[in-house]
Amino acid sequence: MNSGLIFRPSHFTAVLICALFASIVFGITMRSSRKAMVRYGAWCFVLFTGSVIVASWVMALIAR
Repeated sequence: MNSGLIFRPSHFTAVLICALFASIVFGITMRSSRKAMVRYGAWCFVLFTGSVIVASWVMALIAR
């Protein structure tokens, strides 16, 4: 039996990882200066994460 490390993220952790990588790509491809890249990437990360939290609350309220 293999008892190595297994990474099993929750759904929220998976969303954060996806948002992180997508924000990095958006920041690099959409802006030209380094400062603008970082600011835009951070803004995209906040929007991705915030929209997931809002959508999850909306789904929770609908399911009631």
